Amino acid sequence: MDGDAIAARRIAVLLEYDGTAYCGSQYQENGPSIQSELEAAVNNLTSQSVRAAFAGRTDAGVHALGQVAAFDVSSRLTAAEVARGLNHFLPPDIVVRQARDAAANFDPRRHATRRLYRYRIVNLPMRPAIDRGRVWHVAKPLDIVAMQRAATALEGAHDFAAFAPPFDGRTQRTLQRCEVRARCEQLSIEMEAQAFLPHQVRRTVGPLVEIGLGRMTQEALEAALVAATPSSIGPTAPACGLYLVKVTYDGFTFDPSDSGSE
Repeated sequence: MDGDAIAARRIAVLLEYDGTAYCGSQYQENGPSIQSELEAAVNNLTSQSVRAAFAGRTDAGVHALGQVAAFDVSSRLTAAEVARGLNHFLPPDIVVRQARDAAANFDPRRHATRRLYRYRIVNLPMRPAIDRGRVWHVAKPLDIVAMQRAATALEGAHDFAAFAPPFDGRTQRTLQRCEVRARCEQLSIEMEAQAFLPHQVRRTVGPLVEIGLGRMTQEALEAALVAATPSSIGPTAPACGLYLVKVTYDGFTFDPSDSGSE
């Protein structure tokens, strides 16, 4: 316990987690969340109740390699000591990769300038064992070139209403990158933007796979994009293959060479 309190300061943490057992990154009434586990760990470490803010809302079963969260705490512990202490109290499927002090007004969601998501697919007749729960298994062969062409057509500024449920707000987004990569039976679809609509990544991956299977055309995908009818295109890819990889900020970063807080 850290009983020697000082004035509150803002701590930012870089989180990695396996989302399989969680209802999502933020509080839900139907099960445990990453937020509740992080806040409980902070309370166990410092005897203080905090409310953590997250850079992005990940759904149930979605994983993260680079989620960013922040909270205010009164403590003399160094940032590295906070990281090590939190990892002592966190469950094995959540880890603080790094922690650092941040500006008092640092908002991991509003101050983010770019978010990178990666969706992983295994394209083999046989289901995977080791990667079970961490990839989408697609048994039938995929036309990778067709998927790559369709992905490129989605880049740029568009109204992405078709790729999200009915949304109370603007549905225009700028997709800075949508790229399909293949290495043997392993596929990854990377999407990068400042912000995404709810479920936008998974609702994009699903139609791209349909194109790869020959069950949808690129023209149909582009027509749905232009029509911008909410929730008009699918299917939605399963949550297990999705990862929040990185969140980028102007003037704020975690040091990739700093392993002392892991």
